[in-house]
Amino acid sequence: MSPKTPKESVTILTDLVLPAETNPLNNLFGGELLARMDRACSIAARRHSRRIVVTASVNHVSFAKAVPVGSVVTVEAKVSRAFKSSMEVYVDVWIEDRESGLRTRANEGIYTFVAVDETGSPIPVAQIVPETPLEKERFDGALRRKQLSLILSGKMNPDEATELKALFN
Repeated sequence: MSPKTPKESVTILTDLVLPAETNPLNNLFGGELLARMDRACSIAARRHSRRIVVTASVNHVSFAKAVPVGSVVTVEAKVSRAFKSSMEVYVDVWIEDRESGLRTRANEGIYTFVAVDETGSPIPVAQIVPETPLEKERFDGALRRKQLSLILSGKMNPDEATELKALFN
């Protein structure tokens, strides 16, 4: 299986925030944003693997800025690293100023997807070759994030987490 670059999985979803999708403060519901992020990440993972993919975990979400009603919101996702059958997908959320058109990063998240066959069994995926400095940074961090997740879930002994241990040596 030939390696792929992150740009081959890029997925961009742009939409308008409508009043029915907002809370009493007229900001986009967090759950609505999570659903949009999950959809974009799912498409990115499927583009990378060309297989059925399922959400394995939402590893990190940061709601740094509210997304007001009427905003144009853009969700950009791409695979940051591939492991055996799983893929880490990094997602950035941007809001566009209605008058100037300037984009501001409002939120970000990291999702994990697993490629599966028609019976739901995990199957191998192509590896990732990062190209840009940001892609390389996210690629390098992905193994540490995976090791931390495995330790916290009891699936890895902390002594085996070589990438995490290297941070403290």
